[in-house]
Amino acid sequence: MSAVSPPLGYTGGRSLGSGGLVWFNAGWIVVVAAALLTLLGSFSIAITEPTLAKKQLMFAVLGMIAAAAACLPSHKLLSKSAWYLYGLSIILLLLVLVPGTPEWLVRPKNGARRWINLGFFEFQPSEIAKLALVLVLAKWLRRPPSISKWRGFFAPFAIALPLILFILVEPDLGTAMLFIPPVLAMLLVAGARKRHIATLILGVLVIAPITYPILRPHQRERVDALFAQFRGDDRYARDIGFQADRAMTLVGAGGFWGNDHAHAEALVRNNHLPEEHNDMIFAVICCRAGFIGGFITWCLGLLYAGGAVVCALSTRDSFSRLIATGIAAIVFTQIAINTGMTLGVFPVTGITLPFVSYGGSSMVSGWLATGIIFGLGLRKPRNLESLGGVR
Repeated sequence: MSAVSPPLGYTGGRSLGSGGLVWFNAGWIVVVAAALLTLLGSFSIAITEPTLAKKQLMFAVLGMIAAAAACLPSHKLLSKSAWYLYGLSIILLLLVLVPGTPEWLVRPKNGARRWINLGFFEFQPSEIAKLALVLVLAKWLRRPPSISKWRGFFAPFAIALPLILFILVEPDLGTAMLFIPPVLAMLLVAGARKRHIATLILGVLVIAPITYPILRPHQRERVDALFAQFRGDDRYARDIGFQADRAMTLVGAGGFWGNDHAHAEALVRNNHLPEEHNDMIFAVICCRAGFIGGFITWCLGLLYAGGAVVCALSTRDSFSRLIATGIAAIVFTQIAINTGMTLGVFPVTGITLPFVSYGGSSMVSGWLATGIIFGLGLRKPRNLESLGGVR
């Protein structure tokens, strides 16, 4: 029996604007959270680096333009472009690794090859690769074969594996780790059994210690420094553990309410914290605004991730739901790891705080993801067939 189409103009109780767009949607939660995090980051960077703060605002404007453009594609166009974006990500990740690439284009930093020089800022291909992974997985998992069985897990992890391996070679262990949570979250939303997901997570936790011998020397030293810190041993505090030690000192200096601008600026400058405007920006926030500032940062991050989840729950097709879930998983994981390494809970891995840490790639890709989520809320197809059914 064929389904009966609703009357022309029926919106399911939602108010539509011009052109049949749902202007009042959960995507606004994500947009507001991203904007507030961007402002918080710019103000925090300005404490010691006013020039970089101005550049960060320029990156934010560029990101917002990208977000506006990302709102435009229909669900069908997003679905069709997924594999093209994935292929582009592979090419860009290979470009930074290929020997002989001109240094003006790919300049190694601290022994790592992660950035492509675009002149006005350095682009990190792994940022766009995260979005590509989410789109391709959403396309694949919207009608997954046997997802309730173990064999249904093979294709999603096979899709993620090349991206993870190329990023590990850069080397960038922290960013490579970010590709696992969205895969698990999207598998769960797609209908995978919870006990299978739990078994995978438990397996990773059991296997993780076994991988210690194959880590690079500096990665092993960071793990050693973390456990030494847990034991109260400060022998690494002036060596590989210097950054983490300085970060926790700044966090402690902030207390509950923080410090005034001049005092916070002096504390940050005299602390000599490496990457205080980038990976360790959360320490600067806590120094300036104390526990309250750190709590507000976390609340805004949870608002973003929660808004993406609300947007996922409010959509009427699995493709949109999976995209929003994947982005929410990435953002939440980044916030947890970045703040955790600042507080001495995780090893320092170089993961940025979304919208807050300084950097053009992180800012533009973050706003691009925000625009995609908002665009999903603008257009809500009635069923999967409206996506064209093309793999």
